[in-house]
Amino acid sequence: MTTSLHDQVREQLAKELAVRSASTQPEQLVQALRYLAKWRSVIIQNTVLKHCGVLVQSGPFSGMTFLEQSSEGCHVAKLLGCYEEPLHPLIQHLVHQPYHTVLNIGCAEGFYAVGMARCMPKVRVHAFDTNPQAQRTCGELARRNGCEDRIQIAGEFTRADFERYKRLTPSRSAPIATNPAAGRTLLLCDIESAEFELLDPQEAPALYEIDILVESHECLKPGVTQALMKRFASSHQIQCIEDNGQRGATRLPAWFSQLSHLDQLLAVWEWRSGPTPWLWMRALTVD
Repeated sequence: MTTSLHDQVREQLAKELAVRSASTQPEQLVQALRYLAKWRSVIIQNTVLKHCGVLVQSGPFSGMTFLEQSSEGCHVAKLLGCYEEPLHPLIQHLVHQPYHTVLNIGCAEGFYAVGMARCMPKVRVHAFDTNPQAQRTCGELARRNGCEDRIQIAGEFTRADFERYKRLTPSRSAPIATNPAAGRTLLLCDIESAEFELLDPQEAPALYEIDILVESHECLKPGVTQALMKRFASSHQIQCIEDNGQRGATRLPAWFSQLSHLDQLLAVWEWRSGPTPWLWMRALTVD
C-alpha cells in the first residue's frame, strides 16, 4: 500500500511539473509542495496509528474511539486532539449547556457529531452529509462509540428543514414533548462555502431561534463572513473566532517530540488553503 501511495505521488508530481512555462512555474511549485506535504502527512498518520491506535489523545473529544482514515481532509490533527484548536474553549463550554438537539450539517465522518454525542448524553444529534460514504462512516463511528441510538444520519439538508428544529413554547395544542427537536438547538455547520446560501433567516425564519456555530469559508467565497454577520446582527450575539493555523498542542504524546520539526508541523497542519474563521452566533430569543 505504501509503495502504491509513493507511486501515485510520483505520477501526480510529474503531471504538476510537466508544463515549463515561466509564468506558471511558481504556482506549479506551490501545488507540488502542498501535494508533497499531504503525502508526508499520510506517512505521519501511519506513525500515529502505530503508537496510539485510533484513540483521540486530547482536546474536547479526548478518549473518543476514532477511525483509521477521515472521509475528507486531514486526519492526524483529529487523532492528536488539536484539530480546530481555537474552537476548543467554546466546545468545552457548549457541551455543558442545556441543548436538546445538536444539528450537524456537513458532518463528514462524524468527528463533531459523535464527539458531541459522547459529551452530551441527553442530546439527540442529527447529522447530515450529501456524501453517502461520509454517512456510512459517520454511522460506523457512532457504533464504535456506543451512541448510534442517539444519532440520526441523513443526506441533503434544505432551508425548509430548519423549521423542524426551532424552539417551541409548550402549550396545550403543541407541547414540546410531541416534537423530538422542539427544545433548544445547536447548529454546527461546515459546508465548504454553501453556508452563504443555506443560512438565510429571511428564507428560513427558524434560524432566528437556533444557536449557530458555522465555519465561514472566506478563502473560497470572499466576503461571506461579513455577509453572515450582517444577516444575524439583530437576532444573535456574534463572535468571530479566527484561526491563524498555529497550534499550541501542549498535551501531545511523549514520542511526538522525537519526530523531526517538519513532521511535527505537518502533523498538526489541517490542509487549509486560506482563512476559514468560525462564527459563533447565539440566538437572543432563547435567553
